[in-house]
Amino acid sequence: MIFKVYYQEDQVRNPKREDTKSLYIDAATEVEARALVAENTKHNIEFIEPLEGKFLEYEQENPDYKLTEFNK
Repeated sequence: MIFKVYYQEDQVRNPKREDTKSLYIDAATEVEARALVAENTKHNIEFIEPLEGKFLEYEQENPDYKLTEFNK
């Protein structure tokens, strides 16, 4: 399943909506998606949203859509 992860790049500063970024990741569960991002980045994860059906199709139309893959 594809998940959209909303995050702040810095864990030290207070989150600001204007600084929120997102990435897309393929994982079996939301827990696995959170673990992958936590293990491979220093991002402050705000929210993880599952994408499927029309929601996924809409996101895939965005030119910035790209699945993030981490080297194991």
